[in-house]
Amino acid sequence: MGSSRIQGELWSAAAHDWATLQEPLHRPLWEAMLDATNVGAGMRLLDAGCGSGGASHLAVQRGAAVKGLDAAKELLDIARQRASPVEFWVGDLEDLPYDAEEFDVVLASLSVQYAADPVAALRELKRVCALSGRLAMSTWGPENACEQRVIFQAIREALPSPPSDAGPFALSTPGQLEACVAQAGWQVVEWEIVDCPFVYPDLATHWQAQRSAGPVQAAIRAVGEERARAAVEQAVTPLQTPDGSVRLNNCFLYVVAAG
Repeated sequence: MGSSRIQGELWSAAAHDWATLQEPLHRPLWEAMLDATNVGAGMRLLDAGCGSGGASHLAVQRGAAVKGLDAAKELLDIARQRASPVEFWVGDLEDLPYDAEEFDVVLASLSVQYAADPVAALRELKRVCALSGRLAMSTWGPENACEQRVIFQAIREALPSPPSDAGPFALSTPGQLEACVAQAGWQVVEWEIVDCPFVYPDLATHWQAQRSAGPVQAAIRAVGEERARAAVEQAVTPLQTPDGSVRLNNCFLYVVAAG
């Protein structure tokens, strides 16, 4: 999906909208991942790809000592306001600024699929995880089970030259996430699917939220906001409810792995 610098620029472009409208919709996923790794008082946790700090804040509420890393500086500026006393760093998943075995839990929610080399990123996450620690990593569920696919399909089709990679669903083919984790030296001990519907009060709010995501920002850069918005709204209009709201039924897959 590109270098961390490019990803940082894309995800920073509409940071406030991501932090307030889109990122909070992932809370059921974060709660499930924190539960699965028994995050609690005194645990050292890395939130790798922390965005605006939503999951970091939940981990702090459970008593964990948290550090967060993301490529998007503007999202981290918001995170620092939300999740004190967490230390947040601008950085690359493939070159972490942390010591070996520094963390008891490494949380990587919807981030590794955007790394230039996901296996290299997972190896680096393994390096900073304690020998007795756990990785909790998530990605989109199977593409045919996520109505968000219509958004991603619309923006890909709007591009003059659609990208050859699988985009946000890069690790969503059944068995692919587990294979990627194993290739990096982790042993999967648990996996689960979490239902996570995205609900917006109207089409305008839906667009404001969706445009804050990196893949949509990439399309806006390529074809302009007017064309990107028209493609997305045409795709999502059939999913609008009678009251004008938009509901996308989605799910996410997470794995828990040991080093």
